[in-house]
Amino acid sequence: MIFQKKNRKNDKEVKDRLLELKSDRRLLANVPDKTNVRTNVDRRGRESREENINDYIIQKQAGLRYKIDYDVEVTCISGKAKQKIVCEGVDISMTGILLNVASKEQMDILEHADKIKLKFEIIPGTLPEGMEMKVNLFASIARSQRLEDSSYHCGLMFEEALSLYSSKRRGRYMLMISSLLMFFISSFVILMRAESIIYFRFNKWMYLYSIIAAVFLLSRYLFGSLYREAPLDIDFTPGVTILIPCFNEEEWIQRTILSCINQDYPVDQLEVIIIDDCSSDKSVEKIDEIVQRLYKEGEQFDTKSRLKYIVLEQNAGKRDALSAGALVAKHELVVFVDSDSFLDPFAIRNLVQPFKDPKMGGVAGRTDVANTYTNGLTKMQSVRYYIAFRIMKAAEAYFDVVTCLSGPLACYRKEIILDNMDNWLNQSFLGQKATFGDDRAMTNFVLKHYRTSYQDSAFCQTIVPNTYDVFLKQQMRWKRSWLRESLIAGTFMFKKEPFASVLFYMGLFVPVAAPVIVLYNLIYVPVTQRVFPVTFLVGLLLMASLMSMAQLFLRRSSTWIFGMVFCLYYEAVLLWQMPVAWVTFWKSTWGTRMTPSDIEEEEKKKKKREEKLKKKQGNGRKQTSEEPHEGKQNI
Repeated sequence: MIFQKKNRKNDKEVKDRLLELKSDRRLLANVPDKTNVRTNVDRRGRESREENINDYIIQKQAGLRYKIDYDVEVTCISGKAKQKIVCEGVDISMTGILLNVASKEQMDILEHADKIKLKFEIIPGTLPEGMEMKVNLFASIARSQRLEDSSYHCGLMFEEALSLYSSKRRGRYMLMISSLLMFFISSFVILMRAESIIYFRFNKWMYLYSIIAAVFLLSRYLFGSLYREAPLDIDFTPGVTILIPCFNEEEWIQRTILSCINQDYPVDQLEVIIIDDCSSDKSVEKIDEIVQRLYKEGEQFDTKSRLKYIVLEQNAGKRDALSAGALVAKHELVVFVDSDSFLDPFAIRNLVQPFKDPKMGGVAGRTDVANTYTNGLTKMQSVRYYIAFRIMKAAEAYFDVVTCLSGPLACYRKEIILDNMDNWLNQSFLGQKATFGDDRAMTNFVLKHYRTSYQDSAFCQTIVPNTYDVFLKQQMRWKRSWLRESLIAGTFMFKKEPFASVLFYMGLFVPVAAPVIVLYNLIYVPVTQRVFPVTFLVGLLLMASLMSMAQLFLRRSSTWIFGMVFCLYYEAVLLWQMPVAWVTFWKSTWGTRMTPSDIEEEEKKKKKREEKLKKKQGNGRKQTSEEPHEGKQNI
């Protein structure tokens, strides 16, 4: 599916490419029936408590159908005779494909064939990431239907599910290649750092940084690989309230609301509250429209009692919106969901599992990029997001110290939110009220006395910036909040598990010092010593390659190369935002949307421009009045 956004800078349309699911005639297809005729595990009413819930989830996800529009070559085999026809694909799932057959003659060929072989290419962005490939496999007719224009729709079932086909034909080779490359890259990095130890006495600070950076990054990949998520217990379903703060999000808010209410979770244990922060667009109209529709079509799912929205009288900020929702939440667990995030139907069921531990205070879900295949920028972000969650957060979760329960999908115990609400709302830093970084700030409150974790199977998708100007503003905001909240976390992280504490302080030191190290190696050394920084550049390339190989190993995605691109882009551009963050991390403006802080900042800038203009005009008038007098003196 393609959505169009305008780039404010040049007013050009940027098209977002998203997976387009074939719509279900039921808005709440995943919600269990309160009458228990259909259980959470089986929608057909069979007694299925003994069945494996994980198998059911896999089956459910395999049945999701995605719209396509590319050609499929169909070879019909009857005895020794072969006939080839080309049909247009309508939709596809892991188990089958729907074709548009142009005529009755072609349909007859299909129906009378002994064997049918399909040949087509899955275009990136038409199936979940990692499934893009060329397909050549047998299928059988499952159903057919004549259409009004005398063409036919023919549904075919694959002889082998695409997931199995992929793992056999391409997955094992990718797995072998990526694992070998990861082993050699890691070994080479270790050897290079061993060299740093040998030459340590010649430049203690530079080699110390190299050793710390290598230990930090390699340990992240190590502990990320050791991470295991909390197992799914179908009988563990604590009460959950989902809060969706919204500000000027008319384009995505309906989809977000639907994904939150359409959860495979007991009806009496889940409620959804949308809080509009006084939007200036049509967000409230869109919210009311979908809520009223759900009220009418979802009466048997108690939507009127567990779905509502609040409209704040004035724009107060994301924290105030979430706090307003938390105050009226009726369940023990509260989930924060961004207004442009779309939850998997089993996200909540998976997200709550770590809370079986009474000391668990908060859990983050995995966030994937919804608009991955829009352009190179979104592909870079897709790799970055996946590694950030599946490796970095997973490594922290190994020690139960996830330092950021990210905004798109995070769950907290309500009592912790209420106990820290005043401090969260009124948080300030160096005299400036904190507006962004709400997720990191709340995580810090949780981490002081509780554990935090990450659940990889609880995932959502989010819309990321598709233009560089918006992306850079977002990254600047994130760096400021990361620096500010990391300094705060540093005051208590030493009380945590020793190894986790050491890794945390390493993770704080490495990015902050990175600009100095890069300048030293790429400018100071070549200029003063006349030595080309081969070792340093090789080290950067190896670390970038490690990120790409991890993406290829874990996801088998064609976007793996963009891991290297992102690392190089980070060194060339994003890294230099860090020095700016050093001296401006107390600022509270978002940069990407007009929050009260942004409006205040804009007014200050406007006032300064007006004063500057008045001063300039005043100087001009003064100079004009003085010119005749000076002329007379000259005469």
